[in-house]
Amino acid sequence: MAGVMDSVNQRTQLVGKNRLELLLFRLRGRQVYGINVFKVKEVLQCPKLSSIPKSRNVVLGVSHIRGETIPIIDLGMAIGLPPIAREDLASCFVIITEYNRKTQGFLVSAVDRIMNMNWEEILPPPKGTGRGVYLTAVTKVDDKLIEIIDVEKILSEVSPLREDVTEALREKSAERVQGHLPVLVVDDSSVARRQIERCLTAIGMDVVLKNDGRQALDYLEEITADGSKVSDHLALIISDVEMPEMDGYTLVTRVKENPAMRDSYVMLHTSLSGVFNQAMVKKVGADDFMAKFNPDELAERVMEIIDQA
Repeated sequence: MAGVMDSVNQRTQLVGKNRLELLLFRLRGRQVYGINVFKVKEVLQCPKLSSIPKSRNVVLGVSHIRGETIPIIDLGMAIGLPPIAREDLASCFVIITEYNRKTQGFLVSAVDRIMNMNWEEILPPPKGTGRGVYLTAVTKVDDKLIEIIDVEKILSEVSPLREDVTEALREKSAERVQGHLPVLVVDDSSVARRQIERCLTAIGMDVVLKNDGRQALDYLEEITADGSKVSDHLALIISDVEMPEMDGYTLVTRVKENPAMRDSYVMLHTSLSGVFNQAMVKKVGADDFMAKFNPDELAERVMEIIDQA
């Protein structure tokens, strides 16, 4: 598994085709979980850990890997499962990931395989599932339910981000966004939707929220059914990339090929902050890309877009 990223160039060909690759793994027991391979930098046997004084219980320590000091999080414990015993660490694996401009490792009991899938097969979690609060999506592989964890929610609890726009930017926005059309925000993570909405409303923008690309496209088709254009209704679209049913890359592709929608400004705003995103954004025709999540950067960029309109 250490070479899991060797074929990244091949996987970029999935962009815009509503496909992804999931790395499947287990925490405790037989339940299988999945994570998008594009979030994964490396998979390795659990390395030696150094403790961090006063750290949260879910943070087992840090490890020095390829010149970086990386916090290692017990992923099962973070979603409410019992912790992995210290004596069992040597047989466990760590998935090194990049989310929201930060690198961290997730401790898991076992790593299974990589599956190439269609986002249409990735569905919102059913209501009433046991750990639904930490699930962003589910799918099936070999007739077995695969749970996809809302990592952004876990990281917001383990290492909270500042969510408020500074007072200086609030004052700066008072005249710049007055009277402008709403912003469509598309994201499957409830945490991310809340963060972005809070940021935009702080600078005076109205926000329309949708949970995935399919919902967003249906909404855009609805508001342009009278022959109008998206730009008559929305100042811009801010979309996540990873979403069930239809991902952000595919949403952008559909928007840019539709005459009633193609003049809309689309920003991809994603925790997929790796080096390959700029090429992917250009490939699907998005107008902008920003890695999650800095409220001042997002607010400033939205105001710049509006000023240029």
